[in-house]
Order: sequence, then C-alpha cells, then structure tokens
Amino acid sequence: MDYKQFYEEMMKFDPTIRLITICDLNGKIMHSDHRQGVQNLLSPEESKKSLELAINAWKIRNELAPKIGKGKYVLAEYEKIKRITMPLGDNHVLYMTTEVESDHAKIMDKARMLK
Repeated sequence: MDYKQFYEEMMKFDPTIRLITICDLNGKIMHSDHRQGVQNLLSPEESKKSLELAINAWKIRNELAPKIGKGKYVLAEYEKIKRITMPLGDNHVLYMTTEVESDHAKIMDKARMLK
C-alpha cells in the first residue's frame, strides 16, 4: 500500500479530516500528516501518548477477536474533534481525527474502499 497516496486520497475526499496517521501494531509510523492550516490541539508528547493508547487498545481487541469477531472501528467523539481508529489490513491501524460535524460513516466507508 502506498500510504502517502492513501493519505492524499482521503484528504481530497473530505475536508473535515484533520489528521491521518497510519502505523503498524508496534507503533511504527508509516505515514502521518495533518491538513494544511489545521492547528494541532495536542502537544507532540500528548499526540504520541494518544496514538500509543489507541494501538494498545487495538491489540487487545485483536486478542478478543476469536470470541467476538474482528474490530471494525472505534469512534471517540469529543467536544472539539472526533477520533476514528480502524484496521488497515491485519497489521496496520488507521488513526484519524476529524471535525465534530464530519460524516464519520462516510469517511470510514471511503477508507475501507481504498485499503
């Protein structure tokens, strides 16, 4: 998968996407960038911690998958943003933030089509 191309296609698709990070399950970042002109709400340290927590939670979901099925996505809605975490294949995680008014279902459907 061309991660940069994936990022560009997603950013073109929906202007409410703020940030896209693609990483493996060990936390190695394959591609990460935010939309030009978007101000980061978290410090670099806070962003790293948030990503680590999302990856660790995804690993736990994978452990439970034989009993409850594979995770499809996790949506966290905050007052200022939405955060979407979903698998990209078996070994990678897509971590996105969007504006609150985003149509997250439409964004997730597009991500599934591109992977």
